[in-house]
Amino acid sequence: MSYLMAIGTKKGLFTATSDDRVNWDVTGPHRLGGDASTVQTGVYAIGIDTRRDTPRLFVGADSSHFGPSVWHSDDAGATWSEPADAPPIALPEDTDTAFARAWQFGFGPEPDVVFASGEPHSLFKSTDGGVTFELNRGLWDHPHRTEWFPGFGGAAIHTIMPHPTDPAKMSVAMSTGGFYQTEDGGASWNPTCQGIRADFFPEPYPEFGQCVHKAVRAAGDPSRFYLQNHGGVYRSDDGGHKWNSIAEGLPCDFGFAMVAHPHRTDSVLSFPVHADANRFLPDNRLQVHRSDDGGSTWREVSQGLPTEPYFGIVLRDAAATDAAEVPGYYFGTRCGDVFVSTEDSENWVQAASHLPDVLCVRAARM
Repeated sequence: MSYLMAIGTKKGLFTATSDDRVNWDVTGPHRLGGDASTVQTGVYAIGIDTRRDTPRLFVGADSSHFGPSVWHSDDAGATWSEPADAPPIALPEDTDTAFARAWQFGFGPEPDVVFASGEPHSLFKSTDGGVTFELNRGLWDHPHRTEWFPGFGGAAIHTIMPHPTDPAKMSVAMSTGGFYQTEDGGASWNPTCQGIRADFFPEPYPEFGQCVHKAVRAAGDPSRFYLQNHGGVYRSDDGGHKWNSIAEGLPCDFGFAMVAHPHRTDSVLSFPVHADANRFLPDNRLQVHRSDDGGSTWREVSQGLPTEPYFGIVLRDAAATDAAEVPGYYFGTRCGDVFVSTEDSENWVQAASHLPDVLCVRAARM
């Protein structure tokens, strides 16, 4: 049994392989296309499609010279493919807008259907396994669109969560936009943000416009979600319509990343950041917090992490699980360090260090 970890950084893609998830062989930065400049691209999105007999690895990268693109690999990153005739993702001419970059990949219950979200606020669907993508017009033409604003990270849909069994249902989240859902396959979308606070508006509980940093769906119960907001940590038990605060017990209610346990509905990891204007770690110490009762209580699970002052936060897509029966947890920091836990997050080991700024991490059993 082997495991693959893909690490997207501001200067290219790195991969790591391991048989025991403790000792890792790290390689990279990888050349994605034929030109050597692709090793210098910022890799903002990684997806690993494990529904296939041979897992397919996706990378969304942004080159300052060639622009954005999406590559896929069927040999664990040894070689990469990109459509020769046209970009895999592009906005139609009538949008009069250029596609900036892919932010996340999502996989639903239908084989060969792959979703990708991007910047500017956009959602794409592929029906050919992720080779080419088509814009979702229902979300692009939404009447709220002109009122979605870029957060500090950009005007992007950063989180996409296809329903695990119903292809008609899907949830997305965006900073300074909120949480939206469709129940008709993407033809229409509705904001479902009741209870999520937006302190920067005159009305602190608006219909939409909340600055959602990350949302994750719980395992075993498609109607439960956990959400890290720009000031606030929430849980929904009714399919993402109403939200209740679960921030009590955390050192602060700000942060970016969250990871749901792949098998336990009540378990979730949080990676707190001190505050919105002071984006350092609480007490300048790298730390992870975990709840096993749906956010009613939290406990710190930081054994093995550096104990000296640390200044690299964990970005929204820089934490993940491999979903194995005994799950591994993974996260990377803006200091270029990557940590792994194979003991249900109770103890961490360092898998990589001195990489460029880590933007995203994904891992899977191969």
